[in-house]
Amino acid sequence: MERVPVTSILHTPQSTPAGALILTHGRGADPQDLEPLQDLLDPELRLLGVFPRGPLLLSPGGYHWYIVRQIGYPDRDTFLTSFDEISSHLDAVLSEHRLSWDRTVLGGFSQGAVMSYALALGAGRPRPAGILAFSGFIPSVDGFDLALADRAALPVSISHGTLDPVISVGFGRDARDRLAAAGLAVRYREDPVAHTIAPAALAQARAVLEEAL
Repeated sequence: MERVPVTSILHTPQSTPAGALILTHGRGADPQDLEPLQDLLDPELRLLGVFPRGPLLLSPGGYHWYIVRQIGYPDRDTFLTSFDEISSHLDAVLSEHRLSWDRTVLGGFSQGAVMSYALALGAGRPRPAGILAFSGFIPSVDGFDLALADRAALPVSISHGTLDPVISVGFGRDARDRLAAAGLAVRYREDPVAHTIAPAALAQARAVLEEAL
């Protein structure tokens, strides 16, 4: 295993950004993986687009956020280290562009959705403007606590494929139920697809993004 610094590709709008959209890639991918989504979610390009790169290089390739030992339960050491690194990195990016977390929406696919949940819901982290979670789960990690009581009415889009063989749809339903019970404003949909993002899921995420910002 090799660890590299967390960095980001940035898409800067021509005018002053109205906020930020952070889109975090999944396991074994790279920041370019989700870059095309900004044009679909933010077609007027009003937002600073931030595409972080995971810090772990693992077999069979690509960048990762943590070691997978059991779905739903990230490896503690690699997860907590990556969480600290991406938190510090994104705090610095937003500060540099004079943007606040309450004007920032966190989104991601697969492992990227897991990290987005962690950043948005983690105890001690600032409250963002919203969450866009594609095919992920809320992580369970020893030493990592959630602050759901402080996130009432937070806009959330959750989407999952009913045919997902990597992260089963039950994880999406669990996130929906837990967040709705905590009072977050959850919009949820399932589509008959595998481990991917359906067009209707993007449409829902765009609606939630517009409401959040």
